[in-house]
Amino acid sequence: MGEKRKRRTGAALVLFLLFAVSVCARETQAAGIGGAQRGLMNRDTTQDDIDDAKEQIDQLEDQKEDAEQQVNDINDKKAGLESELGTLNGQLSDIVASINDLEVQIADKETQIAQAKDALAAAEARSAKQYEDMKLRIQYMYENSTDSMLETLLTSSSLTDFLNRADYIMQINQYDRDQLADYRMLQAQIAEQRDALNAEMDELVAMEESMREKQDSVNSLISQTRSNLAQTNQDLANATANVQDLDEKLKQMIEYEQQLEIQKAKEDAARLAAIREQEQEDTSGVVYVPADNDAYLLGAIIQCESEGEPYEGKLAVGSVVLNRVRSSYFPNTISGVIYQSGQFSPVASGRLAYRLEAGVNDECMRAAQEVLGGTITLNCLYFRTNNGIIQGTIIGHHVFY
Repeated sequence: MGEKRKRRTGAALVLFLLFAVSVCARETQAAGIGGAQRGLMNRDTTQDDIDDAKEQIDQLEDQKEDAEQQVNDINDKKAGLESELGTLNGQLSDIVASINDLEVQIADKETQIAQAKDALAAAEARSAKQYEDMKLRIQYMYENSTDSMLETLLTSSSLTDFLNRADYIMQINQYDRDQLADYRMLQAQIAEQRDALNAEMDELVAMEESMREKQDSVNSLISQTRSNLAQTNQDLANATANVQDLDEKLKQMIEYEQQLEIQKAKEDAARLAAIREQEQEDTSGVVYVPADNDAYLLGAIIQCESEGEPYEGKLAVGSVVLNRVRSSYFPNTISGVIYQSGQFSPVASGRLAYRLEAGVNDECMRAAQEVLGGTITLNCLYFRTNNGIIQGTIIGHHVFY
C-alpha cells in the first residue's frame, strides 16, 4: 500500500504544476466573479468531509485487501502445517509398525536362543556322560584285561571265536570314541548357532533402539508442528476478526459518505439558481485548443468518475469538464478544471494519480477523444450520484445539472 501511495503522489505532482500555471492564467478572468458565484467554486465544508470520507474509504479498502491477503497467507501456512503433520503421523505409524515387527523378531530370537541354550546344555550333558561312560569302560578293560582275555580265551570255542570276541570289544571301544566325537561336534555346532543367534539378537536390539530414537524425534516434530498449527489457528482467527472489523468500518464509512453526499446534494439544490445562471453563460465563442496530455488526463478522470457507467455517462462526464473549461467561472484548461480544489474527489483520494500511472482503458480514452473532438452531449457544469434530491439529467447512477 505504501508503494501505491508513492506512485500516486509522484504522478499527481506533475499534473499539479500544470494546474498551477492554469490558475495563474485565470486570475484576471476570475476577478469579476460575484461573491455568491465564487462561493460555488470554493471548497466547502461538506465537500471537505466527502473527500475525507472517500479517502478513508480508499484506505480502509487497501487495509482490508492487505488483511484478506494476510488471511490467505495464514491459510496457506495452515494447509502446509496440516500436510506436514499428516506426513509426520504417517512416518510415526511406519516407525511404530517397524518397532512392533522388531519386537516380534526379538521375541522369536529369544525363544531360539533359549532353545539353543537348552540344546547345548543337553549336548554338553550327553557328551559328558558319554565321556564318563567311556572312561569307566576303558578303566574296566585295563584293570581286568588279563582275566578278561583269559576268560575270553577259555570260553571261546575256537580261535576264530576268540578273535571275533576280541574284535567286538575293540568295536565297542571305537564306538564309544566315535560317539564322544559326534557329541562334541554337535556341542560345537550348537554353540556356534547360539553365538550367531546372540549376534542377530544384538543387531535386532540395536535396530529397535534406533527406531525408538526416530520415534522420539518424530514425536518431538509432531509436538512442535501441533504447537505451530495451534498458533497459526489463533493467528488466523485474529486475522479473520481484523478483516471483519475492517469490513464493518468500511460499511460504516460508506454509509457516512452516502449521508454526506445527500447533504451535499441538498446544499447544491438550495443554490441551484446560481448554478443555472452559470450554465446560461454564452460560451459559444470560446475555443479551446487541447494540450498534448489533455486526452489522457480527461480519459483518466472519466474512468475514475464513471467506470461501470454506460458510454453515454462517460461522454457526459467529459462534457462537464470541457463545459467548465469554456466557462468564466472555472479555470480555462483541462488540468486546471480537474485539479481545482474541492471539485473532483478522485484527485483528493489519490485514485486519479493511480489511474494515470496504471493506464486508462480504451472506452474511456475513446470518450475523451470524442469530447475533445467536439462531441458535447449536455450543457451541465456539475454532476453527482443520483439520490433523487437534485433535478437534472439522469444517466446511469449520476444526475447532471
